[in-house]
Amino acid sequence: MRLYFKTKVNLSPQKVFEGFDEKLFLKLAPPFPPVRLEKFDGCKAGDKVVLKLFFIFFSQMWESTILKQVTTEREIYFIDKGTKLPFFLSQWQHSHIIEKDENGGSFIIDDIEYHTPFWLLDYLLYPSMWFIFAYRKPIYRKFFKK
Repeated sequence: MRLYFKTKVNLSPQKVFEGFDEKLFLKLAPPFPPVRLEKFDGCKAGDKVVLKLFFIFFSQMWESTILKQVTTEREIYFIDKGTKLPFFLSQWQHSHIIEKDENGGSFIIDDIEYHTPFWLLDYLLYPSMWFIFAYRKPIYRKFFKK
C-alpha cells in the first residue's frame, strides 16, 4: 500500500531539513498509539530510529534505518526502512522529501509504502495509516513557520 502527502511550508529546504530532529519527531507522534522514542541518531545514511509503541494491552518495538540521504539544488530527501517492525507490518519504507517551491518555501512530502503479512490487512490498516500522516500536516505548517 502507498500513502502520499504533500505539505507547503514557508521555510527553505535547508532550514526544514535542519528542523528534522528529535523535537519534531516527538511532535509528529500521533495520539494513538502512544510512542516512546528509544533512540534517534538523526536523518543521515546509517542512522537509526527506535520506537516503542504502546497499545492497550501490549507494546511493540519499531526500528528503522536511514538508507540514504541526498541533497540537491532542488530537494533534500532521506529514506528510512523498517528493520524491526510491529507484528502487523511486514515491510515499511518512508521517503521524506523536502522539495524547493519556486514561489518560496518548500513542500514536505511523505511518501510511504507499507505491507502487512496479509493483503486484506493492508486495506484494513489504510485508514489508520492515512490518519497518522494526515495528522502531521498542520504540525509541519506550525513547526516550520517563519
